[in-house]
Amino acid sequence: MKFRKATKNDLDKIVEMIADDKLGKTRENYQIPLPVEYLIAFENINTDPNQELIVVENENSEIIGTLQLSFIQYLTYRGGVRAQIEAVRIRKDQRGLGIGKTMFKWAINKAKERNAHVLQLTTDKKRPKAIKFYEDLGFEPTHEGMKMHFK
Repeated sequence: MKFRKATKNDLDKIVEMIADDKLGKTRENYQIPLPVEYLIAFENINTDPNQELIVVENENSEIIGTLQLSFIQYLTYRGGVRAQIEAVRIRKDQRGLGIGKTMFKWAINKAKERNAHVLQLTTDKKRPKAIKFYEDLGFEPTHEGMKMHFK
């Protein structure tokens, strides 16, 4: 597997994977051409040095996975850096092959390279298999997450 920074040409495949699950279908708008909001978001992510939108390719250079790492500087923990992993997706026909575990190991190493003191994630409580997967990787449910949606 090859990990690389996503390009604008990868955007269709990334959004397709994000939309391709039970919850994604309810909140994404995957269509070709993609709605302009995705292009704007990609440009914002791509130009921010604290954001890494990554694609994973197989030996045939096909995109089979994606993830986003954000690095957040803050004052607590003596001016520490927190890494946040989001939007981890694997192409439907590639799930269950250990790709997710490899992706997380890569992300953990990347967070350490950037001197983050913690790697965190949120997951929907409606994803019990994902929660078990994260716990098996060593993530601990140390906090109760809360959100306020504006639409």
